[in-house]
Amino acid sequence: MSEQASADKVPVTVLTGYLGAGKTTLLNRILSEPHGKKYAVIVNEFGEIGIDNDLVVGADEEVFEMNNGCICCTVRGDLVRILDGLMRRKGKFDAVIVETTGLADPAPVAQTFFIDENIGRRTRLDAVVTVADAKWLNDRLKDAPEAKNQIAFADVILINKTDLVSREELSEVEARIRGINPYAKVHRTERAQIPLDEVLGRHAFDLDRILDLEPEFLADEEHHDHHDHGHEHGHEHAHRHGRFKHYHDEDMQSVSLKSDKPLDPDKFFPWVQDLVQKEGPNILRCKGILSFKNDDDRFVFQGVHMILDGNHQRPWNKNEKRNSRIVFIGRNLPEEKIRLGFASCIAQ
Repeated sequence: MSEQASADKVPVTVLTGYLGAGKTTLLNRILSEPHGKKYAVIVNEFGEIGIDNDLVVGADEEVFEMNNGCICCTVRGDLVRILDGLMRRKGKFDAVIVETTGLADPAPVAQTFFIDENIGRRTRLDAVVTVADAKWLNDRLKDAPEAKNQIAFADVILINKTDLVSREELSEVEARIRGINPYAKVHRTERAQIPLDEVLGRHAFDLDRILDLEPEFLADEEHHDHHDHGHEHGHEHAHRHGRFKHYHDEDMQSVSLKSDKPLDPDKFFPWVQDLVQKEGPNILRCKGILSFKNDDDRFVFQGVHMILDGNHQRPWNKNEKRNSRIVFIGRNLPEEKIRLGFASCIAQ
């Protein structure tokens, strides 16, 4: 896909988070602040979400005009149908925000943008943003697998209601989040107060920007080369961020792979396709930058469950170290099997 084609598409942010974490507060800000942009917010049930009725100017059956030019609509049926209707409305939206229910796994919503061609032509998935409750997240991670999915899947995480917990509790909850997802951008917030550009317009799903946005994405992964050293990497990560706890989540983890030797594309593609077919339900996200034998261009890819998307990005720079780096985030991943499979893709 050319850069131009991508630029014309309306960016879509998927907003997720457990019940009561503060999504509504964030949505009400988007729908009321005088930011001069036109956002469309898709919520599951208008009545339930608690959008402030004073902000509503006019409403037809499913779409509510807000007094700052934004609109809000409810999904009672199909997300694809709602998006289709929005794209036909007069006037272009700056962005669309899809709010998932508190219990929902964001993955199926994200997959819609890869699977449905009609939607994919006119919109692009921008990022998955998760709002987490600083006070209750630790409990939710114990008793609610959905809460863990939402953290693992996110590109941006707001640890909200930080004013309700002690500094120690906040450090602990942040360390637990990092144990599940070391790659998301984490913000600490009160009453979901955050500049909207930290939430919207992140380009987290743009293949061209997999690395630009995440300088720490697979930076310094040497400690991961041996399974035993995972904790060591965590401590170093913690020191860098002023945190000294490190959690190794029992059933959710990230597996990072790296090779300084070029890969054989004829081995790599069948291997990765087979892996996501077999382990797809357990792999929430994967992304990588690859160096292939006899190929001067970097290849970038990302995936949601079984759906993979990738292409050649740009030539490797002369001063750039050519290496391949991949990360998988998921539950109960067969780490040794993945490492051995990846090693077998190195070109002889």
